[in-house]
Amino acid sequence: MTDTSPIAPPGVLAIPAFRHFLLARALSSIAFQAAAVAIGWLIYDKTRNPFDLGLVGLFQFLPMLLLTLPAGHVADQFDRRRIGLVCQVIEAIALVVIAVGVWQDAIPIWGIFAAVFAIGAAQAFERPALTALLPAIVPTAQLQSGVATATSVMQTAMILGPAVGGLLYGVGPVVPFAISALCFALAAVNVALIRHPTRPPVRTPITLESVFAGVAFIASRPIMLGAISLDMFAVLLGGATAMLPVYARDILHAGPEALGFLRMAPAVGAVAMALTLARFPLRHGVGIKMLVAVAIFGVATIVFAYSTDIVLSIVMLTTLGAADALSVVVRSSLVQLLTPDHMRGRVNAVNSLFIGTSNQLGEFRAGVMGGFIGPVAAVAFGGIGTLAVVALWAGLFPA
Repeated sequence: MTDTSPIAPPGVLAIPAFRHFLLARALSSIAFQAAAVAIGWLIYDKTRNPFDLGLVGLFQFLPMLLLTLPAGHVADQFDRRRIGLVCQVIEAIALVVIAVGVWQDAIPIWGIFAAVFAIGAAQAFERPALTALLPAIVPTAQLQSGVATATSVMQTAMILGPAVGGLLYGVGPVVPFAISALCFALAAVNVALIRHPTRPPVRTPITLESVFAGVAFIASRPIMLGAISLDMFAVLLGGATAMLPVYARDILHAGPEALGFLRMAPAVGAVAMALTLARFPLRHGVGIKMLVAVAIFGVATIVFAYSTDIVLSIVMLTTLGAADALSVVVRSSLVQLLTPDHMRGRVNAVNSLFIGTSNQLGEFRAGVMGGFIGPVAAVAFGGIGTLAVVALWAGLFPA
């Protein structure tokens, strides 16, 4: 596998469009992660029902399920910068609505779910559009450095976002939503400042064949399909993050600040793994190592489920984050290296649908099960299911 060093040479960082791209992705990720922590705490504080935490994941999942594949077609037909800008403005407006509603103590639960749905719809278009934009602003010879740098920035943002969300919620419930809205607005400004030579895309009518072209592309490459689907089912069955407000308040007996640290622990592990892989890149036995990593993800999820000690809980979340990062490196490398530019929007849309929606659907799965059998059993079930998927995939995708 190619080097995935997170340190970019000066030539990459000297590209103004790339710097604006990095700022836009970092600000958007911080805003999304901080808002997710605040929304989870707000919902659970109002209802004390784990099922409602699952509904947050469902209302993020539904728009992504319905819109991601058409969004990939749109990303290959229109200016990807304008798509990203419009989506980030919508996300900022949705968070302003929540902030005002919390400030006035006038926002009902269904209003929060509606805002979450709007954010999920915007994310469905933003993710494939901006991901597909990167190869257009970085020379081909420096694409791997650009991808590695962007990945490191995103992982760092995923560390900062949850911690910022938890700490700001401790200051006041309005604050994280207002700050997240500001971050989305600044992200939109940076997207607007991206300048690069563009060729008008060849417009084709939207058809079922064009919408599902990304699915067909991935299905025709078993190694890519196996890596993406393994990662998807691991995240789908994991779902521990949905229960973190319950663990922080009722099991670990902590507050919103602790919830922020619990949410950021997986990203800490992911960054540590990324740095390790940069120093010792995967060259042999990548498939076996990926299967072992996903198995570790499952075991760490089970241990976390039964932990009543916050230190052990953070260690297990860090471990599962590191294990997940290895599979992300494998999957991302395959998608970037094997996909032609005219297909990047649709292939990245499918990749986003597989992985992004599995996060939300996994949270819904955990929330529903948590409401019926309790949060501990729900999280443990996910870890056991992940181990079963590893065994099954080892047979289904021997390559």
